[in-house]
Amino acid sequence: MFKTRLLSGIMLMAIAIVVIVFGGNVLFITAAVISFIGMIELYKIEKVHKALPGFVGYLAGFSYYALLYYERKEDMLLSFIIFLLLLMIVYVFRFPKYKTAQISIVYFGLFYVSIMLSYIYQVRELQDGAFLVWLIFIGAWGSDTCAYCVGMLIGKHKIAPKLSPKKSLEGCIGGVVGAALIGFIYATVFKDKITGIGDPQIAFPIIGAASSIISQIGDLAASAIKRNHDIKDYGNLIPGHGGILDRFDSIIFTAPIVYYLAEWL
Repeated sequence: MFKTRLLSGIMLMAIAIVVIVFGGNVLFITAAVISFIGMIELYKIEKVHKALPGFVGYLAGFSYYALLYYERKEDMLLSFIIFLLLLMIVYVFRFPKYKTAQISIVYFGLFYVSIMLSYIYQVRELQDGAFLVWLIFIGAWGSDTCAYCVGMLIGKHKIAPKLSPKKSLEGCIGGVVGAALIGFIYATVFKDKITGIGDPQIAFPIIGAASSIISQIGDLAASAIKRNHDIKDYGNLIPGHGGILDRFDSIIFTAPIVYYLAEWL
């Protein structure tokens, strides 16, 4: 299992590097495809992935990415309202076929998966986006690695034993400090190439630390959803890691944080 997990992790990282370096349409299409798969995984837990509400959700996801691609952000609020109305139409006219929980998770899925993951592409499109985008992974996967190492070494105080028995307060702090430190080192190496942020050596550690905190909350949130529905993994697409949502659960939260902190700083 460890070998499978390691090899698939290396392959996933290699694909991520290539896609992000290319950016543009390559990253946009990849983000859209990942979002679509993630929505299917989420909808499966309420058994609507092949049902009418699920297809309404996929249509909403497609519409969102179309508006994002053509930079029609002013129309997005209207599209969310139309999405809700369509779901209510399905709910009312097919009553009692679908339950409230099923309709709710379809609407939730658009925001939790498609919109949040799209920020990987949006960060890449910012000024200095080629450098900023890696902060998403520093705040998620870098933080996770640091938290794991510190937790294994000195972790004693559990923070959410019912959700994740292995997570400790010491590990969480280690993840935050580790992400900040990696952000500082990263900024030190590339500071001369970054033009849109005044002092990357201050901004990047702040973004790294904040992203780490949010990514750990995102990880626990994904665990809570799975435990509520008595499932171990969202899927089995990535050998040794589970599904898209199992591997991207923290990135779902770090991507928007990096985007808005980068804009603010």
